[in-house]
Amino acid sequence: MTDHSPAETVQHASTWSIVWGVCLVVFGMLAVGSPFLAAVAVNLMIAWLIILAGVVHLIVALHAHRAGRLLSKLLIGVAYVFCGAYLLLHPMLGVASLTLVLASLFLIEGVLNVILFLQMRSFRGSGWVLVDGVITFLLGLMIYLEWPSSSIWAIGVLVGVSMILSGVTRVMLSLAARKAVTVLA
Repeated sequence: MTDHSPAETVQHASTWSIVWGVCLVVFGMLAVGSPFLAAVAVNLMIAWLIILAGVVHLIVALHAHRAGRLLSKLLIGVAYVFCGAYLLLHPMLGVASLTLVLASLFLIEGVLNVILFLQMRSFRGSGWVLVDGVITFLLGLMIYLEWPSSSIWAIGVLVGVSMILSGVTRVMLSLAARKAVTVLA
């Protein structure tokens, strides 16, 4: 096993971080370019994950030894499968519901990123975290102001913009980390 210097470790980690940041930017641009398709895709992915969770509950229920546990796990599994199937059969209702959940997520993420900035403001490149936090918070607020009419485009556009901003932030912080290591070396 080869030992790597701290500089090499940061170089390797920042390379993968930059690659991930670029991927976030590309996928974000695709989501912004096709917001309705992105919204339906997100809804379908969540619906299938809920169905999968229901199947897992049903499998666990079949292996339960006590009758009380068996019944509760069966009911939970059936509920998951039913809710997931409902989202598959009614994608627009799912998209509208997910739009409100997304707004909440963006509001929380925005506040937490601003708090993170306040904790790391002395680090080079930390201003990008503040920019990410403020814009993410404003995007979440925009969903609430235009809901439900914005549900068709909101998920795709807002997830896309958030992905782009997160990708740019990741790339900029990784480049700053590389520069810091170069200066220290």
